[in-house]
Amino acid sequence: MNIQTPALHKRVSWISDIIVVVSPENIETMKSIIKKYGHQRVTVAEGGITRHRSIFNGLKLFSENEFSNCLLQKPEVVIIHDAVRPFVEEDILRKVVMAAKEYGAAGAIRPLVSTVIASAADGCLDHSLERARYRASEMPQAFLFDVIYQAYQQCTDYDLDYGTECLHLALKYCKTNAKLVEGTADLWKVTYKRDLYAAESIIKDSLSQQICIITDAKEAVVQVGFLLHESLRSQIKVEAVSVSLSKCDSHLQNTFSGQCYNFVCINDNKYAIEEIQQLVDMLEESNVPLLHPVILISVHLNSSENTSFSIDLEELTRMKKFAREVKRKNILVYGLLIQHKFSRLPSLKRWSDGSVKTAEIMKRIEYSGIKKDNIK
Repeated sequence: MNIQTPALHKRVSWISDIIVVVSPENIETMKSIIKKYGHQRVTVAEGGITRHRSIFNGLKLFSENEFSNCLLQKPEVVIIHDAVRPFVEEDILRKVVMAAKEYGAAGAIRPLVSTVIASAADGCLDHSLERARYRASEMPQAFLFDVIYQAYQQCTDYDLDYGTECLHLALKYCKTNAKLVEGTADLWKVTYKRDLYAAESIIKDSLSQQICIITDAKEAVVQVGFLLHESLRSQIKVEAVSVSLSKCDSHLQNTFSGQCYNFVCINDNKYAIEEIQQLVDMLEESNVPLLHPVILISVHLNSSENTSFSIDLEELTRMKKFAREVKRKNILVYGLLIQHKFSRLPSLKRWSDGSVKTAEIMKRIEYSGIKKDNIK
């Protein structure tokens, strides 16, 4: 299985290769992005002057030596997708692939939002289409590789320069009538500058909607983790409550692979910098690309009778240094000290008030405008 769009390989395990087709002047930039975020099995292809020529160049990497130093293994099915539709879900990918296996070609569609009209030569209305009979062609689209490749091989220059619909090429040159699959609302296309703001808002909101709570095995600490879970679950999705940072903790590893970006570590050890370091190590070993900031909030429960909140300067300096180092890796570390007696744990009401602040911390993180000092 191959797909011509980036950033999906980690989320969809059955995709074997990704080809990213970009303009010649952006090839080195794309390669640096792929390297920076650790994308695996991604190949960059040089785009053409039109959409169809760019797609054809990507397909050639499977069949023509002149376009690649080493040929990729020819797939049974290829998915073609637009990078400007960043919110595609695995379910629609699976549906178009299964349909393509049966019919030879398949593509996502959506209902028309506006009525399509044709104008006459004098600029007046000529006729309009019956909106209920027509659909908007969307991406992704999937094809048996031999079908779409042979279609492109038979294309005329006019097709390559002025055409835009891949499903039409499969029908015109290979007599393959594509199966149309009803798509979802998240297939919308980032076209205008205002769409970038909408896309950024959606991404930020989704990142702040789930959190993983990690505690050690001590009864009082686990109880605090449970209270936090109860107070947060009405606001955001609590991905997991783990009582282990063991590298064999499969539940925690699954949380990483699910790309949860927010973690709260609760402990009663002094600053627990070793535990935070261990979590960072596990994140790095999981090879999950840190496309967005990972937020680690270290909650230290201090049950000491000393209420002066005296802080070991050396430990604080260590933690600040650690925070600065991991910030370069797109990991933001926050510290929270809670002074209390374990015999009188904070009430659910107090945790509810505090959890609102925790959620606000995650939502306030800006991709490009991160606060200077992450340790509070």
